[in-house]
Amino acid sequence: MGFVRSAFRGSSTSSLATPEKWVEDWFAGGGSHNPSGAFVSEETALHYAPFFAGVQIIAGDIGGLPLPVYERLERGKRRAFDHPLYQVLHDQANPYMTAVAFRETMQGHALTWKGAYAYIERNGAGQVDSLWPLNPAKIKPCKIHDANGRGKFTLYYRYTDPNGRQVILLPDEVLPVAGLGGTGVEGYSLVSLARGSIGLGMATERYGSAFFANGSRPGGVLTHPSKLSEGARERMRTDWENLHRGLDRASRVAILEEGVEWHQIGIPPEDAQFLETRRFQVTEMARWLRIPPHKIADLERATFGNIEHQGLEYVTSTLRIWLVRWEQAILMRLFTMAERRRYFSEHLVDALLRGDSKSRNEAYAIGRNWGWLSADDIRERENMNPLPDGRGEVYLVPLNMVPAPRPDEEPTVPERIARVLRGRGAEARRRTASTFAPLIVDADTRLAKLERAEVKALVRRHLSDDDGRGVRLASPAAFLAAVWHLYDTTIRAKTVERWTPPLQALMVEIIADAIADVGFDGEVDLSRWLAAYVDSHADYRVNSAYGQIRAELEKAGTEDGDAAAAAVLALLDTWVDERPQRTADWQTSQLPNATARETWKAAGVPAVRWVTDGDSCPYCVALDGREVAIDDAFATKGDELDGDGVERLTVKRTIRHPPLHPKCGCGMAPA
Repeated sequence: MGFVRSAFRGSSTSSLATPEKWVEDWFAGGGSHNPSGAFVSEETALHYAPFFAGVQIIAGDIGGLPLPVYERLERGKRRAFDHPLYQVLHDQANPYMTAVAFRETMQGHALTWKGAYAYIERNGAGQVDSLWPLNPAKIKPCKIHDANGRGKFTLYYRYTDPNGRQVILLPDEVLPVAGLGGTGVEGYSLVSLARGSIGLGMATERYGSAFFANGSRPGGVLTHPSKLSEGARERMRTDWENLHRGLDRASRVAILEEGVEWHQIGIPPEDAQFLETRRFQVTEMARWLRIPPHKIADLERATFGNIEHQGLEYVTSTLRIWLVRWEQAILMRLFTMAERRRYFSEHLVDALLRGDSKSRNEAYAIGRNWGWLSADDIRERENMNPLPDGRGEVYLVPLNMVPAPRPDEEPTVPERIARVLRGRGAEARRRTASTFAPLIVDADTRLAKLERAEVKALVRRHLSDDDGRGVRLASPAAFLAAVWHLYDTTIRAKTVERWTPPLQALMVEIIADAIADVGFDGEVDLSRWLAAYVDSHADYRVNSAYGQIRAELEKAGTEDGDAAAAAVLALLDTWVDERPQRTADWQTSQLPNATARETWKAAGVPAVRWVTDGDSCPYCVALDGREVAIDDAFATKGDELDGDGVERLTVKRTIRHPPLHPKCGCGMAPA
């Protein structure tokens, strides 16, 4: 690994009479015997199933959590994919270990020994290039205390490499992760503290193994009516053990002779206590490791109702402190002083905190309705791709929520609530309408394709120059008559059919917003108004489309049928490519304002005010703030509007509500 910087040689005062602690540990193999008689060390403790299961579950959960590097923003954060440490912590710790394997190994060390340590390998620029776990049995934190006794100390690490050489590692070369400890530098060894409990569990396992391996007692005793000689007793014991001793000979049939009788007995009390001890030691290991018993397969007191809550408690009570230790150790040792204000690492624990499907969806609904989750936020948490065309990026706004009044303000009443809301109602309606634009585009695209197919059939029938026999068939008059019949019947009906669903859905949303703007608590039914609105726009579409087709035909002339046909078909292609978006832009501006005006009329609002969007044309700015009665117009046909530094605009239609022109983003508010 290339981290040996300087050999360390020191004198030792250890002797056989006064051995140092490391000498005792070396002769004991790193562990010790305890009253149970079992030898317990950091290595042998992992042979005890409940302890290993607990270590494995904590290490696996922490190792498996994503650990990205983030950059702090003015508000919020973003993943710092370009930071060199991102790949080390999230993907690959070193050339031979994945990030998961590295962190799982380190966490296993931290739970078993006094701490986990990794060597930090840096590149020429001083950035972390890789992390290498060190053998926790071979490293020792050392402190040189301040001679003045003020509690300060200098820290270094003494490490024995695999070749037996001792080296000194400085703090910026070591990543330490330790649990609770008395020095603050290294933690307590959990195995040392729990040696009695682990030893008792290991002892009960050894007792159970011996019980089954040497089980010469098949649950009873043999009695003979007379006294047996020493030889006879020995022969009977030998024969009985040959027949029944061991698992392979259990439950064999016994043939008794010479008056020998069999008396069955139950499990002796000490054996029954052995079973209870084994069960209790599983719970004891869960207590030492601070994990719910069901995590190590102790389901004796588990229910379907409490396991989910225990799982959440496991994250908050068991894992959280370890995650914080990891994150703070990374911040302190892997980031430079200058980087700490800008970058940090943080585990993603959402996957461990996920509830069942019903609970998750209820939580998502709350976040969506209250405006702090978008559809794409929810889909990302469910491992789904964002909605196309940015449709999932919109946040809903609960318009019935207003800032709390100051103590010197009079009590809030519906009229005052409405007054606060009016300043943001137009913007909210714009955001709501934008979410319906893709639906309107889709409906009008299908309508335009239908028009192209139907008119194309009429072009082939009436504008073709030749039927293959040299007979002229072109008939512009018949073609225009057929086109008008098509638009006045089929296209008109299809326009109403295709437009009504998205426009009706948008209208319902706008009604709710407009009601909230004025604090109205009644019902507003605009279904008949919407039908008239759609019919009038369908009429405009039919007349406009027919007029454009007739204009193209006249422009191409009636002498050349092929030229006329090409002109009409080119117009139809343009409609398919461009008209749906123009329709959506117009309707998402026109319908919300028209609907809001009709809603306020139903609510009894007497007047309305023109509101620009802050980036409007000079003519819209001229209307900004203008108030009119709710039934009056902001501008009538023929009026001229002054623009700042531009020529006057002649109004071509009566304007009772925005938009003033295509792509106008203005809105209205109750006056």
